[in-house]
Parts: sequence; C-alpha cells; structure tokens
Amino acid sequence: MHILISDYLPGIRGKYQMNLASHTESIASILSSQQNRPGALLPILHDIQEALGFIPPDSIQQIASALNLSRAEVHGVITFYHHFRTTPPARHTIEICCAEACQSMGAERLVEHAKQRLAGSKHGECEVKPVYCLGLCATSPALMVGEELHARVTPEKFDRLIEQMGIKT
Repeated sequence: MHILISDYLPGIRGKYQMNLASHTESIASILSSQQNRPGALLPILHDIQEALGFIPPDSIQQIASALNLSRAEVHGVITFYHHFRTTPPARHTIEICCAEACQSMGAERLVEHAKQRLAGSKHGECEVKPVYCLGLCATSPALMVGEELHARVTPEKFDRLIEQMGIKT
C-alpha cells in the first residue's frame, strides 16, 4: 500500500510516495529495540524522526500501545517539543538564526524577505524556520541550509543562494 505525502501535507502531489508498510516496519523495528528501556518515548520519537524525516500521525497509536501509554500522552510529547514534526519536511529547510546577535544585524528582516521571496515556490519545496543560535554570532546574521552554514547573509545574498540551489520562485 502506498500513501502520498499529500495525505499529510495538502498541496504536494505524487512526487513523494512513501510505502506505508515500510514505515510500519521501520517503526516496529525501532519500538522493539527501544521499548523496554526506561524513559523510552523520547529516544523512540527521535529514532523515528531520524529514520523517516517526521513522525507519521498514524504511528501514534502503534507507539502508545508498545509503551502502554495513551495516544494523548504520546501526542502531547510530540507537540510539546518543537523539534518533532508530524508532516514530511520540505525538500529544502532554511533555518535562519533569530538570536540576539543575529537579530541586531537584521535577522527578522531576513526572515520576512525569505518568506516573501519563497512564497511563490512550489508547495513543499522550501521551509523557512527561525532558530535560535547557530553559533556564528560574530558573523551574523546566519542561516543554515541542510547542514551548510552561511554567514553575513543579506537579502541579496539570500537571493543568490536560492538561485544557486535551483529554487524557482
């Protein structure tokens, strides 16, 4: 059985198909290796997100049953921590630092520029996420695309970066 990411994220069609059976198998494997560990919920959620890129909402019951928890308890933990996502990640995640040093150098303006510039891109292509401290305070404002850090980012430098990435806006 196949499901579309559009089942989780409306607007995305057909490009990303995921096999529900392989999700269930991956989750079952993670659960069997971790469920008897004290405080297993957080490590399990981290492992599922690492394996799949997100925590499918339909896996909550499977996790709850394995740990003898309620769906509400599992859902509460997932929604409490901002790190966890219940929708597939965008193809490109752009994290813009909004901590004090970057904020003082125009990070808020950069976030707004990025959101406006990417508003016309295909749904699911890019996600702009404000984050707090990428460790480049001396060269702010900073952003990260995937695992790649960029310093002293201006709106113009941002525009060049997304052009180099081949993102159409």
